[in-house]
This record gives sequence, structure tokens and C-alpha cells, in this order.
Amino acid sequence: MEKYFDINEQGASVRCKLYCTDTRSIERVIVCCHGFGGNKDSRGIQTFAQRAVPKRKGTAVVAFDWPCHGEDGRKNLLLEDCDLYLGIVRDYVRETWGVEDPCAYGTSFGGYLLLKYLSEHQSPFRKVALRCPAIDMYDALMGIIDEDKRAKLDAGKTVLVGFERDVKVSKLFLDGLRAADLRQRSFFDYADDVMVVHGTADEIVDYAASITFCDDNVIPLVAVEGADHIFHDPEKMAVAIARIIDFFER
Repeated sequence: MEKYFDINEQGASVRCKLYCTDTRSIERVIVCCHGFGGNKDSRGIQTFAQRAVPKRKGTAVVAFDWPCHGEDGRKNLLLEDCDLYLGIVRDYVRETWGVEDPCAYGTSFGGYLLLKYLSEHQSPFRKVALRCPAIDMYDALMGIIDEDKRAKLDAGKTVLVGFERDVKVSKLFLDGLRAADLRQRSFFDYADDVMVVHGTADEIVDYAASITFCDDNVIPLVAVEGADHIFHDPEKMAVAIARIIDFFER
């Protein structure tokens, strides 16, 4: 079954989507974090949930909209609000279903935000799987912002930036990304609980960055040969999902 619901806490209204077979028998939860410009209804999350939920009885998948994404009502995208939303969802899972140690799955920008949260909140998830994580999210966005938009940002204006879908961003948000540089943080202590899956043909997020990140932190990396950023090829997506579910089950 699929069910939409909102979590209204701490001055926020987090728009969520639940995938499960029975809300009365939830024992394990996987929190899914979509990428930049995506939303809780993304094809990637739906495909993952359709495979993960039937895999083991009592499993549920919870997806949600980041601030300024999907149906969210916020006007300004800020890293602190992203952190707030993830914490609200994490607490909701604990309080509603009694799941103290959910897993988390994030793609691209969602992967970046999960890693940031992990480093700042002392491993709040049992296991974390990342697909094509934007290790250097700042450079990824700045690489597609032209001179005209940079001038507007410097003047204090917001601009539309995105890959497949545009999102309104400000200089404050970009400065936050630059300051929260994951490459300057150590994830060695979490190495046993994190895995990365990355397509070797990723045209948006540098595959080499994942290699360096995983090598530096002794984190396992699963390379999917020929897969692009979105994993458009269903067979390659199936490989990625199977490896992630196996990792969660261990």
C-alpha cells in the first residue's frame, strides 16, 4: 500500500509518503532521501520501495520532500531546514512505529545531506546506502550556474538552478554548501555502516569523487558499469537496488 501523510512539528510541515504492506506490522523502516529537484514520488524511490517492501515482512519505506521540493511550502532552501526535516522524519519513525534504528537511502543531493547529517548527529541510522552521492555538492551546482546568474546571486537575488528540474537557490544556500565540505570531514568511524553505489558513466556527479571518498574513509564502493546518474537502464537499477537491500539485510 501507499499512503501520503504530513508531519507537523517544530514549525515545519514535512510532506511524506509511506510504502508498506500493513501499517500495523511495521518492524523495519528505510528512510529515503531524493536528489536535487526531485520529490518523494520520484521513480527511483518508487522502484526501490516496490522491491524492498516485499523482500522481508514488516519492512516499510518512508520518503519525504526536502524543503522547497515537491509539495513543500517553504520559500527559501537552507541546509539547516534540510537537517531539520530529516531529524523530524527520523524522530517520527521512532515514536510512531518504535523503530529505534532505521536504515537510510539517499541519492545525489539526498546522499550529500545524509552524510552531512551522519557526521553531525553521531550515526542516527543503523545503515546508510548512497547512490551517486554528491560528495561535492557545491561544485556540482556551481558548475551549471552561468555568469549572469552568479551576478544575480552576488546581488542578493535568488536564481533557478537544476539538472532535470530547477530549484530556487540563494547565495546563502551556496555558501552553506561550500562551508559544509564533506571532503574535509572524516567518516572512518562509520565505515562499517555506510556503502556507496555509483554508475561509472555518471554525467552529473563525478564518479571519481566517490572513489576518492570511499578510499579515504574505507567505505565499500559498488561500481555499476555504464550506469548514468539517474540509472535509466532498469537492469542497472535492479543491480544497484539488490546490492543496497542486501547491505541493509546484513
